[in-house]
Amino acid sequence: MKYIGALDVGTTTVRFHILNEKADTVASSMEKVHLIYPEFGFVEIDPDDLWRIIVKVIKDTLDHSGIDPKNIACIGISSQRASFINWNIKTGKYYHKFITWKDQRAAALVEEWNQSITMKGLRIGAGLLYTITRKKRFLAGKELKFMNEQISLKLIWALENIPGLREAAHNGEVAFGCVDCWLLYKLTGRHVTDASSASATGIFDPFTMEWANWALSILKLPRNIFPEVIDTAGNFGVTFENIFGAEIPIYCSMADQAASLFGSGCFKPGDLKITMGTGTFVNVNTGQEPHASVAGLYPVVGWRIGKEIVYIAEGSSSDTGILIEWAKSIGIIDNISETSDVANSVSNTDGVYFVPAFSGLQAPINDYKAATGFFGLKPTTRKEHIVRSLLESLIFRIHLLYDCLCKETSFTYRNIKVDGGVTKNDFVMQLLADSTGLQVDRPVSIEMSILGVAFLAGLQCRIWKNREELLKLRQTNRIFEPNKESQLSYQYALHQWKRAVERFKCWY
Repeated sequence: MKYIGALDVGTTTVRFHILNEKADTVASSMEKVHLIYPEFGFVEIDPDDLWRIIVKVIKDTLDHSGIDPKNIACIGISSQRASFINWNIKTGKYYHKFITWKDQRAAALVEEWNQSITMKGLRIGAGLLYTITRKKRFLAGKELKFMNEQISLKLIWALENIPGLREAAHNGEVAFGCVDCWLLYKLTGRHVTDASSASATGIFDPFTMEWANWALSILKLPRNIFPEVIDTAGNFGVTFENIFGAEIPIYCSMADQAASLFGSGCFKPGDLKITMGTGTFVNVNTGQEPHASVAGLYPVVGWRIGKEIVYIAEGSSSDTGILIEWAKSIGIIDNISETSDVANSVSNTDGVYFVPAFSGLQAPINDYKAATGFFGLKPTTRKEHIVRSLLESLIFRIHLLYDCLCKETSFTYRNIKVDGGVTKNDFVMQLLADSTGLQVDRPVSIEMSILGVAFLAGLQCRIWKNREELLKLRQTNRIFEPNKESQLSYQYALHQWKRAVERFKCWY
């Protein structure tokens, strides 16, 4: 029996699974990630603490399984995107804690740059070039804006505010990287990243598949700090023997959303997947061409393996599972597992609407000054109405993104593959089906990022022969069929929710 190790380093949890040749998990461990909030809008992770947790979950899983580390054929790694760090390439000492994708410290810089003459000139120039060439790269450039979830301007903030960082970068002593890149350095000593993780930084051009010269130039970013970009599946090196007691080859490293798309079996253009975890990510496989959006959907690389490059169009909402955790922490929700029954215990929200915007509102609203809040509270409002309104808001955000996909892509969507912790909620899944009019396919295992990197690593070490074999390994837990009557009734609720959103925009 051959075994595969699959590591998922998320924003709120680190998980490690050992899977067998049937893609069944034979052992697993999980630890919570401690997010640090040193100032309003700052969200960090301590790298020493993260490394301790990663080593612990892997060792705990190996201990529980009784499997000799030498019998792990390979490891695949999935990691959160756009959470970055700078460290000394010689000593390994870091210059600052991880600045996460949820961090808002560069929000003022983002707004300043997006309104700058430089960016306006770039957009005008790209528009002219698109008119002449009709190339999608220039269509994307016509709408180019920096985003808070991306690294670009947070890296500028770090270079300007972290003592000694810019000077060390100038002297060739700095290595920049996201969680995947830093982890590969810790495990193997290599300074590399894969194309899917690089493409989520905002500093990588998915059209040319290189670090973006325009970004490096106008932002004056030192080119020497960036890692080599390699294929998503291949030989990433072997783990140092003193960490786990054996040299284990790493055959896959990829961004978590790309991993869950692959794990969901979305191998064909037009295949649609939605992850509802800490945040929500709506991803569609767009095939061999990057998507050029005018509404804020972002083109990223799904995977690059040899000559095969698969692209993804992505829309996201930063606040999903974290809102439910927040509601529990302040007593709105008693037990997260009971929220579906609580929401179904009332027929509607009694006119209460919730706007989920702890991190602002992303595409297609694109307002980072929006506030979070309830609207329409009245003496008849009960806790059940509040819980239902919170859950409905998560789907209303998805509905906006789905509308964008329908307008901007030529695919015909028939079903949605889902994963992530929030998809355990039956009320949310039924509402997703009713709102979009599509079948919602929930798998037995919601750990699709784990499954995705296990699949790719397993293909590399020939545990599985082809992707057709993988499709048979994904098991469906339940199919949610859309209800047309409910779909009509929610049109009014969606309209009212959009009105509430308008009241909460541009608050800060």
